[in-house]
Amino acid sequence: MRIATWNVNSITARLPRLLAWLESSGTDVLCLQEAKVAAEKFPVTELRELGYEAAVHATGRWNGVAVISRVGLEDVVKGLPGDPGYDGAEEPRAVSATCGPVRVWSVYVPNGREVDHAHYAYKLQWFEALKAAVAGDASGSRPFAVLGDYNVAPTDDDVYDVAAFEGLTHVTPAERAALASLREAGLSDVVPRPLKYDHPYTYWDYRQLAFPKNRGMRIDLVYGNEPFAKAVTDSYVDREERKGKGASDHAPVVVDLDV
Repeated sequence: MRIATWNVNSITARLPRLLAWLESSGTDVLCLQEAKVAAEKFPVTELRELGYEAAVHATGRWNGVAVISRVGLEDVVKGLPGDPGYDGAEEPRAVSATCGPVRVWSVYVPNGREVDHAHYAYKLQWFEALKAAVAGDASGSRPFAVLGDYNVAPTDDDVYDVAAFEGLTHVTPAERAALASLREAGLSDVVPRPLKYDHPYTYWDYRQLAFPKNRGMRIDLVYGNEPFAKAVTDSYVDREERKGKGASDHAPVVVDLDV
C-alpha cells in the first residue's frame, strides 16, 4: 500500500500535475493540503475517473485539506474536534478517514506567521487539540498516521541553515516541544530518504533560487503509530515533482507499507 502527503499549494493550479502524478506514482491514498478551493469546486469528477474518492474539508481561501483514496473511504471526520479557531472562526485544516486497513489524518498546521503574532499562539493551541483528537487512534492496534504540512522543522538538520531562521517561526523551542508532545501520544516520525543530496527536505521557497540551491526545509511529516511504523518498507521525498514549470513549493512525501 502506498500512502503520500502533499501540500499542492492550490489544487486548481496543480490539477494536471496532480492527476499525472497519481497515475505514475501508483499512490493508493493521498493526504492533500492547501487546496485553496471551496469543497463544491474540488475536482471530484476528474479524480473519480482515475478511480479515487475524496473526503474534502475546504472553504476556499488559503486552507483546505483532503484525503484521496482508491482503496476505500470510510468514517470521515471533517475538522478537528476541540479546534481553538482563529479570529472567531474554525479553519479547514484537518480531515480524517479510514482507507482500507489504515486510518489517516490529513493536517495543515497553522503557519504561526511571527513569534509575537496571535497566529503563533493559535498554532500552539491547535497542536494541543490535534494531540487530543488523535490520542485514541495513536494508541490503537490499527495502522494509523497523521500526515501533512506541520509547518515545523523537527530538528536543526531539517533546515538548510538554522542561523537563517533565528527569531523566526518553524524552528522555535515551543513549536518543537509541540511536536515532541504529539509523539508522546504514541506516534513516531517516519523520516523519508532524499532522492538527492543528504537531507530529505520537502519544501523550498519559490524565491531566491531556493530549490536549485537546495535551501529547503523538512516540514511535511508523517507521524505514525507503532503498527504503522512497523509496516513501513520504504519512504522517500519525490523531489522530481518539485521541478519544472507550475510545481508546488512542496514535494510529495511517499510511504510504502506492507499491510
